[in-house]
Amino acid sequence: MHEQNEKMMKDFYHALRPAAWIYSSLMTLRNKLFDWGILPSERFSVPVISVGNLAVGGTGKTPHVEYLVRLLRPERRVAVLSRGYGRKSHGFVLANCYITSRELGDEPFQIWQKFPDILVAVDANRRRGIRQLLSLPPDLRPEVVILDDAFQHRYVKPAFSILLTDCHRLFSRDFVLPEGRLREPKQGAARADAVIITKCLPSMEETTQALLCHELGPWTNGAALYGTTLEYGKFLPVFPDHASELPQGMIPPQGCVLLLTGIANPRPLEEKLRKITPNITSMPFPDHHNYSPHDLRRIETAFRQITAKKKYIVTTEKDAARLQATSSLPEALKSFLYYIPITIRFLGNGENEFVKHLKQIIG
Repeated sequence: MHEQNEKMMKDFYHALRPAAWIYSSLMTLRNKLFDWGILPSERFSVPVISVGNLAVGGTGKTPHVEYLVRLLRPERRVAVLSRGYGRKSHGFVLANCYITSRELGDEPFQIWQKFPDILVAVDANRRRGIRQLLSLPPDLRPEVVILDDAFQHRYVKPAFSILLTDCHRLFSRDFVLPEGRLREPKQGAARADAVIITKCLPSMEETTQALLCHELGPWTNGAALYGTTLEYGKFLPVFPDHASELPQGMIPPQGCVLLLTGIANPRPLEEKLRKITPNITSMPFPDHHNYSPHDLRRIETAFRQITAKKKYIVTTEKDAARLQATSSLPEALKSFLYYIPITIRFLGNGENEFVKHLKQIIG
């Protein structure tokens, strides 16, 4: 049965190959038009750092953007500019103390909550967004702009371009949409100044990392290659006024967890939780999902069906931002809701090399 299903899936993706060839050809032509200068690509007076990927879905962009913020904000005024996927607003929006995730988008809102001392803005037109940021008064104007999810946004010419690829889904093994998950052909990786292999195991040996870098090498045009791993922090209450902090910030081993996720790839978080407790019920939703009243009733029902005395709802930072803005969330759930923050760590001596490389380019 498994072999039959596998054959059906292969036949299905093979049937999509003509559509993928057309899409690939169009994206190749688009890139050529930028390379030839027919389509304009603008460079700005302040350094612009682009963070993006070739594939759709999660490669860990937000924790890498947050890493850059932590790295640069002690020395410069930093702005993060995103498209603001899933927001209900339009045009250019600059975060302020009255903003919600519905107006800003869940990921930019997450960044704004963590770093209220920087500029966080959203605009689907990145050139316009950067111009708006640079039109601010001199004492507020950013000295460096980080573009989130902008590798394909070629109307802006970045000073430093970072391409991310998931260790478990390397772009070198993938295909262009709709046959695979790539937004553009693999040759696009040659535009990157640095390629980061994300979500590596902390214990990954140097030889394994070297093999992965060797596999990506033919596509990256000599770009520096690095590896990073995810590091999970302590469990924090989504609603601090309702839920108390967990002892040592950890779910107890005998606790039962309802795992609530609206992200592209919840598997790493689920694997992390299973190392703490085997008692997990998973409720996955699509990436950037906005929880409807019907969804919340389903969540409440599923949680009530867990009969254990120590039970918790665990979610991601991104989902926490959306849930905080959801007026129809049952009050009874708020005292059980926790999220787990994520940071990244470079493997080996990669961080020193990356920081040196970045600062050499942006000055």
